[in-house]
Parts: sequence; structure tokens; C-alpha cells
Amino acid sequence: EREMSEYTKHLVPRPELRERIIDTAVEAFSAHGIKSITMDDIATSLGISKRTLYEVFSDKETLLEECILKGQKEGDEFLKNVLATSGNVLEVLKCYQRSIEQFHATNKKFFEDIKKYPKAYALMTNRHNQDSEETVNFFKEGVKQGIFRDDVNFAIINLLVREQIDVLMNTDICKEYSFLEVYESIMFTFLRGISTEQGAHELEAFIREYRKKVVPADNDTETK
Repeated sequence: EREMSEYTKHLVPRPELRERIIDTAVEAFSAHGIKSITMDDIATSLGISKRTLYEVFSDKETLLEECILKGQKEGDEFLKNVLATSGNVLEVLKCYQRSIEQFHATNKKFFEDIKKYPKAYALMTNRHNQDSEETVNFFKEGVKQGIFRDDVNFAIINLLVREQIDVLMNTDICKEYSFLEVYESIMFTFLRGISTEQGAHELEAFIREYRKKVVPADNDTETK
């Protein structure tokens, strides 16, 4: 084991090995939950010794935290790219869709298991609170652009949307209907309700373009 550790140390630069470990862990945790995946499993998947793995990450929770931070960083970069190329706030819907698709592809056990890791769970909770503030700012920017009505309490609206998304995450409705159909029913119906007359026209144009570009969802909704 020691020989393998030393061999790996010279064969793969540490930053590259670190990224490979995180990528492997993200995939494993998402597919199977956190509890059922051991550090041994991750080491075996990478073809390295457990000792080498522990030289990079001292324990499972530290690795889990890095997995969450990686996901958040990728989300930030996605949002930044969307904002850089968007003509109006409706483009940010792409971020909603990306987020929901990731939840849909993640084993529900992950969200149950993560509560047992306080530091990692705090990272997710704090991020959700931050996202809520940014979402309200998104709605307010839409008011300035004349797309959303100015007589709406967006703090309440944001809460309602989050609750509806939770319904999508925590029920079996996607066994009966395609994932994207449920998503569209929530988001587009809600947006139509808060749009101005100008916003309604822009929203319908956005929806037409969105439906041309979006790849039809896989109807395989087998519970993981």
C-alpha cells in the first residue's frame, strides 16, 4: 500500500488527483447517496490506495464539503455566462432548469444523508438562503425592465416557488408525467401570473424559443 501511495504521488500531480477524487465522489454520492459510499469505494474506483486518498482528504465529510463547493462554483459560472449573454431576466430561467434537473438526477438518499454531516449541510443551507436573496433581486430587476408587475410581494412569490419545487422533488408525480412537463407547469404558469402585458409577450416568445432548444426529457422516471 505504501508503495502504491508513493507511486501515485509521483505519477499524478496532487491538484489533478484532488480533482479526480472530487469528480468521482460527486458521481458516487449523487447516484447512491452518501452513507452507502465509503472512502474505500472511492479509492477503489480511482485505482489508488485508501492511504493515498486520506493524504488528500482527511475524512469523508471534508471530501463531501469539497463536492458541494465544486457544485456551487459550477452553478456560479453557469449563472455568470447566462447573465453575460442574456437580453432580459427571463434568461435566468435556464438556471432554474439546470438546478432542478440536477436535483432530479440525484438519489433522494443524498438529501437525507447530508443532514448527518453538519458542516456540509450548513454549506447547502447557507447557499439556499443566499439564492433566495438573489432570486428576489432577479424579480425586482424584472420590474425595472417592465417584465414583471410592481404590485407583487416577491418574497412571498419566491417562497411559493420554492415550495412548489419541493413538491416536484419529493413526490412521485414524475412517474406519471415527464420531468420537463411538470417543471414547465410550475414555472411558466407562475411567471405568466406575475408578468405585465409587455412581459407576457416577451415570456411567450421566450417559451417558444425555449421549446425549440430544449432536449426532450428522458421519460424514464424510475426511482433511484
